[in-house]
Amino acid sequence: MQCSETLIAVPGPGFLIANHLTQLPRLSPMRSRALVVFSAMSGALITGGWFLQRGLEGGGGMFDRAKLFNQVVSRVANNYVDTLSHARLYRMAADGMLDNLHDPYSAFLPPERFARLNESTTGNYGGIGIQIDVREDWITIIAPMEGTPAARAGIQTGDRIVAVDGRPAKGLAPEEALKTLRGPSGTRIKLLIERPGVTERMTFDLKRAEIHAPAVRQSTMLNGQVGYVDVDIFSETTAHELREAVSRLRRRGMKTLVLDLRGNPGGLLDQGVDVSDLFLNRGQKIVTMRGRASLGMREFVDDGQQPWPDLPVIVLTDGGSASASEIVAGALQDHDRAVVIGASTFGKGSAQSVFRVGGDAALKLTTARWYTPSGRSIQKPFAPESDAEDDEADTEDLPGEPPLDERERFKTDAGRTVFGGGGITPDLLARAAEADSVALRLQQALGSDLPKFRDALTEYALGFRAGRLVASPDFEVTSKMLDELWRRMILRGVTLPRTAFDEGSPIVSRLLGFEIARYVFGQEAEFLRRVRYDRAISAALELTSGATTQQDLLEAAAKRRLSKQEDIAPPR
Repeated sequence: MQCSETLIAVPGPGFLIANHLTQLPRLSPMRSRALVVFSAMSGALITGGWFLQRGLEGGGGMFDRAKLFNQVVSRVANNYVDTLSHARLYRMAADGMLDNLHDPYSAFLPPERFARLNESTTGNYGGIGIQIDVREDWITIIAPMEGTPAARAGIQTGDRIVAVDGRPAKGLAPEEALKTLRGPSGTRIKLLIERPGVTERMTFDLKRAEIHAPAVRQSTMLNGQVGYVDVDIFSETTAHELREAVSRLRRRGMKTLVLDLRGNPGGLLDQGVDVSDLFLNRGQKIVTMRGRASLGMREFVDDGQQPWPDLPVIVLTDGGSASASEIVAGALQDHDRAVVIGASTFGKGSAQSVFRVGGDAALKLTTARWYTPSGRSIQKPFAPESDAEDDEADTEDLPGEPPLDERERFKTDAGRTVFGGGGITPDLLARAAEADSVALRLQQALGSDLPKFRDALTEYALGFRAGRLVASPDFEVTSKMLDELWRRMILRGVTLPRTAFDEGSPIVSRLLGFEIARYVFGQEAEFLRRVRYDRAISAALELTSGATTQQDLLEAAAKRRLSKQEDIAPPR
């Protein structure tokens, strides 16, 4: 798991007695009295339940209902068979009330979850600024973040953290690793590190600082004219970071932008609006909120001219694109300002407000539904047992989107047909490469040995870094390299048959190439190598061939879809 230090009616006795009363033997006077007492108690319980239901559902003012509720809490606290504190009972009552809304996005956030939400929306935390992965039970550095204590101290990609403040780091789960590395800004942390190719361990004494996790994860040129920006989340600085990234790429000669929103869970509504604002003209509608209270009633309209009106845009989406990501994709699609490529989005058509309650806790409550400029809601139906543990978008599987012929149709500004319900439907479908049958068969064959396989990949790749065994990011993965990887897998106890390994060799070669590129040449080299096998990016690049305007892209996408030229396979 890669993460950033930036990184769940049996009937009661009364029922039985009522149904078997005629079969009871004649009772002694003492036992008869016992039965009378029991019957009286049962009657009291049944009657009391009736009055309770009338009190909760019927008449009476707010004060009377609050008084009744407190009486119930007091009775449970004082008389229930197990001891329960008043605090726990009130929390259970709050959770039960929210659960009965049947809305996976409304939830009580205890202090730790509220803190995580604040971190995701601000992008700020106290730490040393590293991206980590747990490999072979060790914390492995994926990359230090530029300008952070870790980068300034000389920590490098591929370094392994052996101990933190004198305590062994082996065996820490990703969550434990993050908690160990983070802390208030200004506090100190001492790391013992092993580095590939260096015999002696190194000690780093660092002072934690306020770290900002960037919202723009990747910004680069895919070729001489097509630029690419990957937006990871809609935090407080997303629109600013995106504007800076696009401006840099324009200076490098970008003629078409590929905006990647795949896997983006959303975030702040105003940032979704501001990002849409960058690509729309003054007066164009972005999103409409509709709710009961004034808090939920609002229409957002572009209030300024876009900085790049001549820049054609392609937006990439998948099932992990949710919330603010869908607002951006929907607004640009409805105004014919972008071609959407990939898979249908998550389908979260509601907006939440966060209210601070009880000091450091909060209530996250759905206060509005939102609609794209054409008037469509993209909300998918909730799964019956879905549980919103994530702070923004619940990634539990929801029911599949309804077929297009069963969904309401809307029109874009130019008269193109778009669909409501079931998320944002792409203009051109291109499923993720992970759906390859070869990759799936390899994963199934590895089974529980998958972590050992990943560890063997990392160990071998780090050896390339230590021995400087490849000179260019465009190196070829040879059969000899695959044989050596196989040998290391067997030494680790992987039980994969060699025939399955050979069948999956195209996928294994890719993965080994990605890992070596990351640890030897850095994340940019790894990304550019991954692009070769990315179906959505391949489709985007093919679409830009010969297209110089947004209208050219829209017409090319429509032509491909009509001719069923979708789900474009990448080169092997």
